[in-house]
Amino acid sequence: MASLDLWVGSYAAAGGRGLYRLRCDANGLTLGNVDDVASNASYGVWSPRHRLHYLVDEAALGAVGAYRVDEAGLTRQARLASEGREPCYVAIDPAERRIAVANYASGSIALFALGKDGLPQQGPALFANAGGGPNAERQEGPHMHCVRFSPDGAYLYATDLGTDQLLRFALKDDPAIERPQLVWTAPPGSGPRHLLFHPHAPLALLVCEMASTLTVFEVTAEGLATCSTCSTLPDDFSGESLGGDLAINAAGTRVYVTNRGHDSIAVFALDAGTGALEFIQHVASGGASPRNLLMLEDHGQLLVVNEEAGNVVRFAFKDDGELMPTGDSVDVPGAAFVFPA
Repeated sequence: MASLDLWVGSYAAAGGRGLYRLRCDANGLTLGNVDDVASNASYGVWSPRHRLHYLVDEAALGAVGAYRVDEAGLTRQARLASEGREPCYVAIDPAERRIAVANYASGSIALFALGKDGLPQQGPALFANAGGGPNAERQEGPHMHCVRFSPDGAYLYATDLGTDQLLRFALKDDPAIERPQLVWTAPPGSGPRHLLFHPHAPLALLVCEMASTLTVFEVTAEGLATCSTCSTLPDDFSGESLGGDLAINAAGTRVYVTNRGHDSIAVFALDAGTGALEFIQHVASGGASPRNLLMLEDHGQLLVVNEEAGNVVRFAFKDDGELMPTGDSVDVPGAAFVFPA
């Protein structure tokens, strides 16, 4: 395989010192130097138009930064407060004119306009949710966990783990956020975590963290209609586990979900015509608490970040989409999120 240069964001509280360089090639995974340009980079998104990475700083006083790749590595171009606590997700709209940030601890969303240079502008539009759920420890209040723009850019979707809600915001040309539409309520205590849209069909997929479930929706003008739901865990598993990350292949036929506790990746076949799921495989993630997945389909690879183990592990895709361990892993202090350089 061709050599790939990547970065791994890390949590400072777990010993991470910033962004770690990672080389992925035929010889395995090799950890390089660390750059303190970005702390607690637990999630990010890339803008091809502006040639910028947007990374959250998941700290008590949260922030989002814009970073440009240069010969020295990544150079910070801007850093703004996320106007909330512990931002854990950032998304960019299809036109690459704005970004949205989910602030987990404060249960809020910040919507930033981007300037012509791609830098986020001061004074984001804000929305703070209210409410809670039946789990007094995890759902004492709202906890926004993911934001996603619809493929046509008309809506912003948000998952609230604390209130068991999936919200949809209609977007206009101005940066304001209107009151959202409640498009789905999860079974009490499920904890909606990550949402993504199918690459071709009018479908959306959601992993619920506390229920360890995967749900497929049909996306309609009115909102979301449930097509199917299944557990991401084996039928005979009785231990504690939490749903984690969610990924789909470019063809839209295979879905990958991490289980933190069972410490596995679940693989499903997806029928884009009906939204039906079929279980294919559980494969051990190679470490405790798989938090993040990176699909490298062009290279036949998938990387998983195991947060509690503090490592990055490489898998190879089989022809049918199953995962095959390669035996390649590398320790990264405080590992949280891996992304291409």
